[in-house]
Amino acid sequence: MGDHHPTSGTTWHGRAVLHVDMDAFFAAVEQLDHPEWRGKPVIVGGDPARRGVVSAASYEARRFGIRSAMPSARAAALCPDAIWARPRGGRYREVSLAVREIFGSVTPHVQPTSVDEAYLDVTPGAYSGEEPVAVARRIQDEVDRLGVSCSIGVATNKTVAKIASDRDKPHGLTVVPPGSEGAFLAPLPIGLMPGIGSVAAARLERLGVSTMGSLAALDDATARDVMGSWGPDLVARARGFDSRLVRQNPPVKSVSNERTFAEDAHTASDVRSTIMALAGKVAGRLRSKGLSGRTVTLKVRYGDFSTRTVRRTLPAATDARDRIVETALDLLDDVWSPGVGIRLLGVGISGFEDRAVQMALLDETPPSEPTLDRLAESIDEVHRRFGSGALMHGSSPARDTGTPAQSPGGLEEGEQT
Repeated sequence: MGDHHPTSGTTWHGRAVLHVDMDAFFAAVEQLDHPEWRGKPVIVGGDPARRGVVSAASYEARRFGIRSAMPSARAAALCPDAIWARPRGGRYREVSLAVREIFGSVTPHVQPTSVDEAYLDVTPGAYSGEEPVAVARRIQDEVDRLGVSCSIGVATNKTVAKIASDRDKPHGLTVVPPGSEGAFLAPLPIGLMPGIGSVAAARLERLGVSTMGSLAALDDATARDVMGSWGPDLVARARGFDSRLVRQNPPVKSVSNERTFAEDAHTASDVRSTIMALAGKVAGRLRSKGLSGRTVTLKVRYGDFSTRTVRRTLPAATDARDRIVETALDLLDDVWSPGVGIRLLGVGISGFEDRAVQMALLDETPPSEPTLDRLAESIDEVHRRFGSGALMHGSSPARDTGTPAQSPGGLEEGEQT
């Protein structure tokens, strides 16, 4: 474990934020549950023979060049001796909840951002007299005792803490003391800045902006021209400033996901497979937030830019991907016929209610509909985190045809809450 600017024996002044990032989480849980797999290349993902996609890879597998979202067939060719595991969303969430209990014992200000990442506010004096670096080391020790590991960034704000947590994986502890944020960020590539996608990065690099330091030197007008309204904020973050608070995510009124086609979609297979992908992302977001909803919404923007939005309220709230898909496809029949060009599709759900069985994943007693709900939970979790092509559904609704579309821009592209 290595520290950037070790601070042992020094006093931390001001705000302190941790970003905790679990190391190869899905694969680590599989190695935890299968001790004989420890030290061996483990890949969690879809069948290499059926156009599957890698969801996670152990560090032993990564040495062969295997990465998340890589086609499983390619991964199998790179490492023929790898151990393959099918994703188990319920088990991963169980371990995630245990990790979050550790976070909650440290501070009440915990902001999970996914099943394996979270921000913590550990400002000295606010919750304890313990120094932030000591808190981070204690968290690592307690996570180790669960049988998995994490890497932690310690800084004065969320942006720097997140970037720091990825600097020394696995089991790294990277500390950026107050006042050194700009110097820490300056030499790093702009692609590490959260919020800068591939298109914006390419534009910046054409201007000669390839590092955080050169991004920090941009004036607001240029930043806005290249990156839109968020440009000046991203420049401020590159300078080491980020005033966002660590807080629990606010309640949401709806969860939706949209996809805009580069060229109008005309065929039933393209349109329906996209709806499947969007519904999978929505279902995954619902599960990550512990929500279920009754009203399914389908948004269709045609090639002439006219838009139709249709809704249907279900008899009972759901967070199951297949139920959302089935309802959305029924709605599609009301507003579209094959051959008509579609520019944009969106799927959403609202009308939230408490989930009656949301704690069942920690209970030995199965919920009332164990087969569909448990299967959907596992599938939706992997789709949410690694993209809609990460798994192929073998129990899709009868009208599920085609391969689920993958969004090339990233896991959260088009996602709305």
